[in-house]
Amino acid sequence: MSSHDTAEQAGAGPAASGRGDAVVRIRTGAVRGVAGERAAVWKGIRYAQPPIGARRWRAPVAAEPWEGVADATTFGAAAPQQLTPAISLGPDPELDEDCLFLNVWRPNGGTAGKPVMVWIHGGAYTYGSASQPLFDAEELATTGDVVVVTINYRIGALGFLDLSSFSTDEQVFDSNLALRDVLLALAWVRDNVAAFGGDPGRVTVFGESAGGGLVTTLLATPAAAGLFQAAIAESSPASSMYGPARARAVAERFLTAVGVEAANAAAVLRRLPVDRIVDAATAVYSDVPSSIPGTLAFAPVVDGDLVPEAPITVLDEGRGLPVPLLIGTNRDEATLFRYMKSPLIPITRDAIERMFALMLADNPRLVAPRREQVLSAYRGVREKARGLDIATDIGFRMPAVWIASGHARVAPTYLYRFDFTTLALRLLGIRAAHGTELPYVWGALHNGRTDPTFRLGGRRAGERLSARMLRRWTAFARTGVPGDDWPAYTDSGRATLVIDAQDRVAADLDRPLREAWGDVVLSFR
Repeated sequence: MSSHDTAEQAGAGPAASGRGDAVVRIRTGAVRGVAGERAAVWKGIRYAQPPIGARRWRAPVAAEPWEGVADATTFGAAAPQQLTPAISLGPDPELDEDCLFLNVWRPNGGTAGKPVMVWIHGGAYTYGSASQPLFDAEELATTGDVVVVTINYRIGALGFLDLSSFSTDEQVFDSNLALRDVLLALAWVRDNVAAFGGDPGRVTVFGESAGGGLVTTLLATPAAAGLFQAAIAESSPASSMYGPARARAVAERFLTAVGVEAANAAAVLRRLPVDRIVDAATAVYSDVPSSIPGTLAFAPVVDGDLVPEAPITVLDEGRGLPVPLLIGTNRDEATLFRYMKSPLIPITRDAIERMFALMLADNPRLVAPRREQVLSAYRGVREKARGLDIATDIGFRMPAVWIASGHARVAPTYLYRFDFTTLALRLLGIRAAHGTELPYVWGALHNGRTDPTFRLGGRRAGERLSARMLRRWTAFARTGVPGDDWPAYTDSGRATLVIDAQDRVAADLDRPLREAWGDVVLSFR
């Protein structure tokens, strides 16, 4: 065990701060968290053995039992990554390959058997952690009377690089490592959450961006059946997944970047310093979407094994796991990527033209005139904004609409579009960008911190909106229905909740986009 797991003497740590200990016993041993005024929290609980050494690029293995009481008062290490100001990991974050930890918040009072919400963080499959300050779950847990679990998983090359084609008899590499991490964490929730007052039969998995992509992937993963009973996908890049051939091409780029010959990959890769892996992965992360617009370097892989088919196809055809789904996007997703000068989203005319050419090659059912049909939907849009709108729709909105239409045939499905913004964000040209819904979902406006988003006003409206989103998200976790005023999505009514200063239900909000993009799911192979 790492030092984080070492048992402490009773009364150390949390008791010194004037708060009480909270000790629970789970299947692997006892854990001591902190009992606060509104909720108890356990941080840094190990759910898997360290994925280091011979376990690097292998499927995770469940944590071993321990003696005594393990400390769960501080977060475990975040996955190795290059730090970026766009994603705050908190002050002095610890980064370590040994990162497979999770955190649990339990509201005080009430009865046992509370609904459980399991959060999968985003970050382009390359950044982020469950310990980000934004994901402090006290407000969400106490407002909704739910148990909240936030999980770490491997990211970047250590979590999403598919080296399986380089396996040998002596050195085996597994595929879809991050997805396997999430599956193991969900199995931990099934087996242990009752000890924290949660109901293992009422688990909602939810995530945003890459986390949303993992949620929609789980819905198309047979091995995930029974591990959750509802799902929320915020801004899922659901169509940004690729097959073995493209996964191998990315792996070859990584080997070149890290300076390892393909013939030596199996013998060398597990001995490389982790910093060298992160640096090479960061270079590939930027290079792939720059040279192949519309694609990502790192994402789950359609490996024919754990993920048998492209999730976007499975879900569009109504063959996903039949659990209630709440899914949606933000109105101006792509503006954040422009603001950050990110290569992930194609917004220039040249990049969009190359993306269309690649899609024509990858989608035999897509005929050339479709390009003109799509572009016709953006006539009247200023050329500067046209690329942003197209990127938002092909990257996020249309996949959400295709999934909603298909999944509604097998389970109740609720579609939203988040439109709320503030004057400050409008003046910056960001508006309702990718990720701007997160503070409202997590109730972060109630922590009293200064937020530049509201420098020019809008905080009261934001607080009211946050209260509604907290109520809707947790009601969905409790009952599978996010409110009486939000009709389920059907192909006849196509009801969409527009989340704004005043929420409203719109019938067939996306009709112009559907008519332009059509019903044939577009993706890269």
